[in-house]
Amino acid sequence: MAATETTREQTAPGPSVTRFDVTSEPRGVVLMLHGGKQASTQPVDHRSASWRRFAAMQRAITPRAHAAGVSTWLVRYSVRGWNHGAPVDDARWAIDEVRRELGDVPVVLLGHSMGGRTAVHVADAPAVVGVVAVAPWWSPEDPVRSLAGRQVHAAHGRTDKITSARMTRAYLERAAPLATSASFTDMGRVGHYLLRRVDAWNTFAIDTALDVLG
Repeated sequence: MAATETTREQTAPGPSVTRFDVTSEPRGVVLMLHGGKQASTQPVDHRSASWRRFAAMQRAITPRAHAAGVSTWLVRYSVRGWNHGAPVDDARWAIDEVRRELGDVPVVLLGHSMGGRTAVHVADAPAVVGVVAVAPWWSPEDPVRSLAGRQVHAAHGRTDKITSARMTRAYLERAAPLATSASFTDMGRVGHYLLRRVDAWNTFAIDTALDVLG
């Protein structure tokens, strides 16, 4: 399982993707969007805990993804902060990169925390068939129209002090009339950083992503 990295060509630091591709033509891609901070212009490097957390999940779920003929790509944003939507352009670049490299394959967006927020802002891309979110950072201001005709599924721990399981449920209720399917999974008394019940988080992520891909 060898990774390759694609970086946007530009003079300033930009986003990149770490790719674990199947050897044959993929039947889909799980595009992973890591977490971050509310405000920060610090570049995301390999020391970023948010990026490393999702890199570990990528390594864990890729064998099952590959067995199903699905590639996994992990986006690394330009900067660590949300900054009024900074990761959105990076995610759109990555979705365009999937199409450029692989053609018209379906994409499931898998996001943690800020990555879940980013996912619902770019879910209207034609290639996207659904969003899978773990401990997402959703607010009443985040869009739901982007999920029209798509699936959205989220898992959240009850003792998360960083983002809110209640807000996740409220967002899903708003999205449900537009989405083809919406669901909430209670992960029990666990916090935000995916450090407890790691296998359960990984299983939810890959099981749900593969279900969305059919």
